[in-house]
Amino acid sequence: MTLTSSLLSAVPGLRHAFFTREGGVSGGIYSALNGGLGSSDDQSLVAENRRRMAEHVGVAADRFLSLHQIHSPDVLVAEAPWPGGPRPKGDALVTKTPGIALGVSTADCGPVLFVDPNARVIGGAHAGWKGALTGVLEATISAMETLGATRSGIIAAIGPLIRQESYEVGNEFVTRFIEADAENAMFFIPSRREGHAMFDLAGFIRKRLEGAGILMIDDLGLDTYADERFFSYRRSVHRQEPDYGRHVHAIALEA
Repeated sequence: MTLTSSLLSAVPGLRHAFFTREGGVSGGIYSALNGGLGSSDDQSLVAENRRRMAEHVGVAADRFLSLHQIHSPDVLVAEAPWPGGPRPKGDALVTKTPGIALGVSTADCGPVLFVDPNARVIGGAHAGWKGALTGVLEATISAMETLGATRSGIIAAIGPLIRQESYEVGNEFVTRFIEADAENAMFFIPSRREGHAMFDLAGFIRKRLEGAGILMIDDLGLDTYADERFFSYRRSVHRQEPDYGRHVHAIALEA
């Protein structure tokens, strides 16, 4: 049902999980642990799946928080359960409040979980290509600093995401990255198809983290597209499925 980072697991008083799709109650294309509030799955089943995730990381269901993600660099500080109504929009959460789980929803994008063990500050970022390119990782680190974290003390774990051997992109995608920074050419290798390349999202995330001063980085090295234990947006598109499930990877300070 879950995978963990060895670096994060060594931190006392910290709970975290990179969830697989196993252990839930959804069926069909959403089988089984679909946490996607934006999916077309039966929302009562999604709620039960999220309750199970919350229980696993030791928080109440209403304190298992996630955002309406918009592929942005926007970060919010979470101090209490969301009020009623639509979820706040953004792509990263930080907190120093025990008993709150920060959830990152993905289905190929990169989930990155953070902790400063000394400052007792945690964060979670949704790092798809657009968010990573526009600074969501750096913004998360800066937000953690406002709560007392220090860059030299932060640990980051990169969870399951689509890997280079599965991530084919067009030349216009490559151009966007190289125009932002010529050194980004290192994250692309030729594809078998003319006019396409294979993108190393995990490598790009690691470079951004290192550039921001994060030295302790754990990468689980798992491919959501190739590994059927995970939901994958791109795999669902290739299979012409009408929708896809979402993971909600999470991190929490024990209450």
